[in-house]
Amino acid sequence: MFEARRFKNRTEAGARLAQQLGVYSGHPDAIVLALPRGGVPVGFAIAKALEIPLDVLLVRKLGVPGNEECAMGAIASGGLCVMQPDILTHFDISMEVVEATVQRKLKELAEREQLYRASRPALQLAGRTAIIVDDGLATGSTMLAALNAAREAKVARLIVAVPVAASEGIRQIEAQADEAVFLMNPEPFYAVGVWYDDFRQTADDEVIGLLDKAAKLQAQRELRDRARHI
Repeated sequence: MFEARRFKNRTEAGARLAQQLGVYSGHPDAIVLALPRGGVPVGFAIAKALEIPLDVLLVRKLGVPGNEECAMGAIASGGLCVMQPDILTHFDISMEVVEATVQRKLKELAEREQLYRASRPALQLAGRTAIIVDDGLATGSTMLAALNAAREAKVARLIVAVPVAASEGIRQIEAQADEAVFLMNPEPFYAVGVWYDDFRQTADDEVIGLLDKAAKLQAQRELRDRARHI
């Protein structure tokens, strides 16, 4: 059953998603993987409410040259690609153009990873339950790239949690994820930002700050848990 109420901002959207994910509260193997940048405030709210770790999974949309808002696919860290064949055909995009776009985006991903992580290593994913989060879902290509990357990292269970999604994206994701949570499925969809009162762009500084805060909260939880067993 989908909700009809809009979101004030990404933080509120994450808090509302967390209410649907209560079964994972304090789960020892669960982790939130947020897609930067807009997915990080959503993911932080979920991770904080459920008291589980937060990390980022870097994915980049591959925009159609000259029409960047239209996604011809997406790429994740490690070079995993998901393409939209119908878009490639419609715009008559050559493999040479695709390859050049992929190489440029791979360079961007490496730079972003260094910026967001600094000296903090990526969290271990193998054998874990990953809750993959973004602020919205249109075609689903970006999320599919994220799911493929998580599978390559040997994640045991894949859960997708997104506040608002188009029907096309929902169909693609439900076929690939072990579980999917969507709060809104508006028709017509228009665009993700339409369903938020505040959809200002998430800055890199905010992403870095939330990741640092999440790491400190997780360290405090681990200290608390160790103290209980002394």
